[in-house]
Amino acid sequence: MHVVVIGATGNVGTCVIRALAEDPAVTSVLGLARRLPSWRPPKTTWQAADVICDDLVPHLRGADAVIHLAWLFQPTRDPLVTWRANVLGSLRVFDAVSAAGVGALVYASSVGAYSPGPKDRRVTEDWPTNGWPTAAYGREKAYVERALDVFERDHPGIRVVRLRPGFIFQQAAATEQRRLFVGPFLPHRLVLPGLIPMVPDTPGLVFQAVHGEDIGQAYRLAVTRPVNGAFNIAAEPVIDPRTLAELLKARLIPVPRLLLRGAASAAWHLRLIPSAPELVDMVLRLPLMDTTRAQQELGWSPRHTAVEALQALLEGTRTGADLDTPPLSARTTGPARVRELITGIGRHR
Repeated sequence: MHVVVIGATGNVGTCVIRALAEDPAVTSVLGLARRLPSWRPPKTTWQAADVICDDLVPHLRGADAVIHLAWLFQPTRDPLVTWRANVLGSLRVFDAVSAAGVGALVYASSVGAYSPGPKDRRVTEDWPTNGWPTAAYGREKAYVERALDVFERDHPGIRVVRLRPGFIFQQAAATEQRRLFVGPFLPHRLVLPGLIPMVPDTPGLVFQAVHGEDIGQAYRLAVTRPVNGAFNIAAEPVIDPRTLAELLKARLIPVPRLLLRGAASAAWHLRLIPSAPELVDMVLRLPLMDTTRAQQELGWSPRHTAVEALQALLEGTRTGADLDTPPLSARTTGPARVRELITGIGRHR
């Protein structure tokens, strides 16, 4: 089996490449990315391609399956850029899959595609996927879900799988995730237990997570097993403020939603952090997902708990962990994170 992975050098892509390389059923992997990495995993070759402008069809011809992961989180300050890459780029990928005669398409959706939902019970894959409209991430994920509905209707001969994971953490992606969501002003050592004084105990600050190694296995199974449709992917337990406080050895302090949102908005407008405040709105309203279908039909079960996934992220943040791919490498930030500062916090690199 020959598999093409689009967006193969980021947090999810590197995990997917590793999982595919370990599967005897996968004979070769082509990784597509805007910037080629120095990383050389087994069975994998690299080619440069940009979903926004390059002809993707030649890269996809002969593939048994395509995994579409390419996604821009930044720049939050220029949503037209992310729309062109994430929405229009995805439409170009879907057209190329059809034109190249690929038999299976696996798409990286997200819990962020879901409409607001409950925190006291789990929702299945039929929960509405209208996103949180003011957050670019949720808006774009929801739009691509609708586009994929049309693609499935018009191409019944192509097997389509959508994975909707919770937050994905691994140690090697910590530098990238710190850069994308927290910014350059977080000292590594501040993440040591006991140094962060408090965790906000805010209603709705409850979310699900999964380790990168486990999400890689979910994509491998989606490629190699004859399944269709959407699958929720998350590990137990659910992460809540008490769990965060225990990991960080911090105090729980009640913080109303409006105050948390206001602090995030102020930090964003002062260009102290790259994450737009609408992401806070979205996270506080994300539903909790039921993963029964993934376990029963996909045959997926996580090896790591959600707490272990979060611990991996924290350890990677403390040590400045990275990987030799352009999205994950610490070199992308420059010495003393100078590139983050001179290009503008919340910009695309």
